[in-house]
Amino acid sequence: MPVEHYENFPVASLLCPAALRPAIEAIYAFARTADDIADEGDASPGERLAALAAYRAALAETAAGRHASGWPQVFGPLAAAIARHRLPVELLDALLDAFVQDVTVSRYADRTALLDYCRRSANPVGRLLLHLYGVVGADDLARSDAICTALQLANFWQDLGVDTRRGRLYLPETDCRRHGVDPLDLLAGKDSAPAHRLVADAVAWARGLMLSGAPLVHVVPGRAGWELRLVVQGGLRVLERIDRLDGATLMQRPKLGWTDAPAILWRALAMRREKITASAHAA
Repeated sequence: MPVEHYENFPVASLLCPAALRPAIEAIYAFARTADDIADEGDASPGERLAALAAYRAALAETAAGRHASGWPQVFGPLAAAIARHRLPVELLDALLDAFVQDVTVSRYADRTALLDYCRRSANPVGRLLLHLYGVVGADDLARSDAICTALQLANFWQDLGVDTRRGRLYLPETDCRRHGVDPLDLLAGKDSAPAHRLVADAVAWARGLMLSGAPLVHVVPGRAGWELRLVVQGGLRVLERIDRLDGATLMQRPKLGWTDAPAILWRALAMRREKITASAHAA
């Protein structure tokens, strides 16, 4: 399941192959730390950008086989993972592009712009995991991108009230206008029925992406494939929770709890190729 701190990363669980767990944890620590630099504390934007530039330089040093200057708890394990698994460093670097964008961009004009952000903020995580699992087909990578983007979008719609209080709005401005919603009203915390319909539309978009990527669960091998089933169903459950609030996430953040676990587990167990394909076409 995605974790609360860095929501789009399925942390190494008991379902993850033990041989891959150190590499997955190293990638997670890299992403989590960069996320903290970009988003936590009271540093100024300039200080955040300078720290991210230093962090990127440390990644370059690590990729070149040199001792990184700074963050040894991150780049020590990451160096071992890069050496052992030949991780595509460009995917790690893409994540840093997204964290820089978190500092410099607070609104998105349309879905294309938002998807471009997700291409760097979310999709590299899935591709790094597929690299570890030896899954490299073009269709499989595309499905991974769909799942990761859907998870990112689900987190945005779940955290609408949290993000707007920070001055960020991920609902595309073209979508806002189509539903008659002023983005400035959302940033001011003004809830409305049109805003609920806007969120419901965004949820349907994310659900369609998730279902289009779901057949990947039958490709990822072994226990990792079962973990991916839980990730997919967990993301769908978050979207379901938003729907139960009628899209009112500007005022209330839905959360998953232990009571959701049986439904997620049952749906993960029940995933079938034919059912997923049919659902994806319907979406």
